[in-house]
Amino acid sequence: MSKVDLEYLRTWVGKEVIDEDVLDVRHARLMAATLGLSQQDVRAGVPMQPLWHWLYFLQGLPPSELGQDSHPARGGFLPPVPLSNRMWAGGQLEFAQPLRLGAHVRKSSSVMSVDHKQGRTGDLVFVTVRHEVDQDGRPALTELHDIVFKDPTPPTASASADEPARPTPTHVEQFTPDSTTLFRYSALTFNGHRIHYDHDYCREVEGYPSLVIHGPLNATLLAMLAQRVAGKPLRRFKYRGLRPALLGQTLRLEAAPDPEDGDGLLLWAVLANGQVCMQASANF
Repeated sequence: MSKVDLEYLRTWVGKEVIDEDVLDVRHARLMAATLGLSQQDVRAGVPMQPLWHWLYFLQGLPPSELGQDSHPARGGFLPPVPLSNRMWAGGQLEFAQPLRLGAHVRKSSSVMSVDHKQGRTGDLVFVTVRHEVDQDGRPALTELHDIVFKDPTPPTASASADEPARPTPTHVEQFTPDSTTLFRYSALTFNGHRIHYDHDYCREVEGYPSLVIHGPLNATLLAMLAQRVAGKPLRRFKYRGLRPALLGQTLRLEAAPDPEDGDGLLLWAVLANGQVCMQASANF
């Protein structure tokens, strides 16, 4: 019998929070350093790299208000889903204008939906949050963020996901994050989730054999690749995580023209065994 009380969890739909921030140049330079990029052009007034807005609007709570996983305890903005593992399932973004470093920004976030599904290994609860970011008083970005909650996957259970068919890539890059990369990205996003730095917690509580590479970091790498390949700013970006990527794995970042959209790209983050951990699409 499911332990998920969907009717109760759906009372969180419509809950809203509003925050303001400044797209600080120093913080962006630290992100560039984390990815091994030049900091020379990271200065006030220039467009920020896509998805780097996740470095801002950071929530800082005291230890007493954190859950076992060191994320903010559930029951505040997000519903108190009674499943231990929390992951970025995916999302989609629309860009009305480039976010520029140094700008004043305002974000409105609201819980859009809470849905329950039965997965291969048990209950899954999907929570969709809508974010709207204004820059200097004008709309800049709209984002739908999908979060999935689940119980730990037993070590003997299959971790398979439907493998997407994909064409031969026209652009390929590689990225090999190490423990310092994960530490720095966690620090830059003020992400205390223990799956990114606590080996014992990963193995004993959430069932992962090693530290987990951040889903938003994978999405950021694909969005940046898309913009480099196209040579113009993103208009839409959609991504979906298919399986975790673990520390020690090299990510192969692939891009190919979208056969259904001449102006679009399809993108994948691929593990060494050929399995896709994240897929995405981009329009310009």
